[in-house]
Amino acid sequence: MNIFAIDHLTSIWNFLLQSSVKYSINAVLAIVILIFGWWLSSLLANGLKRIMVRADIDATLRPVVRSIVLWMVRLVTLIAVLGQFGVQTASIVAILGAAGLAIGLALQGTLQNIAAGMMLLFLRPFQVGEYISNGSVEGTVNEIGLFATKLTKADGICLFVPNNQLWNSALTNFSRHTTRRMDIPAGISYHDDPAVAIRALQAMLATDARILPTPEPLVVVTDHADSAIMLNIRVWATTADFWAVRWDICQKLRATLESAGCSMPFPTRHLHIMRDPESEAA
Repeated sequence: MNIFAIDHLTSIWNFLLQSSVKYSINAVLAIVILIFGWWLSSLLANGLKRIMVRADIDATLRPVVRSIVLWMVRLVTLIAVLGQFGVQTASIVAILGAAGLAIGLALQGTLQNIAAGMMLLFLRPFQVGEYISNGSVEGTVNEIGLFATKLTKADGICLFVPNNQLWNSALTNFSRHTTRRMDIPAGISYHDDPAVAIRALQAMLATDARILPTPEPLVVVTDHADSAIMLNIRVWATTADFWAVRWDICQKLRATLESAGCSMPFPTRHLHIMRDPESEAA
């Protein structure tokens, strides 16, 4: 082996050694940057969440703002990691643009959920802690995220609903107003005096302090059904007391009417049988 071959092998060895050392250092730095960026993102996101709690920022916005800050810092971290391996920023932007277009076409439904989540946060048809229903799902709102809203149903079951499903349907918010009206039907016999029943029910309502005096409680005759005269009890209560008041009224209803000499009849039907003399003669 001549001296030129030895010099050539030496040059290749030095190049490989320098390259391996360089890429090893870059790889170690990339790992350090990745770990530090992930730690910093969580630190900033959790710190911002605590600041928002102390500043009494709306609980509806807290998880969304936290998620945005978390993933923005992580995105910058990933770009810095790629930069350690010689990837140019322009190339990263081009790759992200192409990837974003592809992902956007593939995940149209997901992007719709994000857009719907932003509209829900902006227009505030409901907030954390309110009870809502759109006809197919209902529950108490626990969290409004970028993709889905977390609800707790009345039976304690956790439910995740895509934001788009809530945004594109009519919503009923049972907790937005502080007062609610209830209508409770009651039937009395045709042999009873409706005025006596109305006075007895009004006296029963007057004993419940949870029933609001304004609007005034109302008991009226609404219909003459097949087997009963139908009364309607219409009262207002606070949203917090709504169900307790309704259940108490339903529980006292029969005893109150019976104490006033009225009865709640069962549905009955009278049949009149007409005989045909010609058919009997045959």
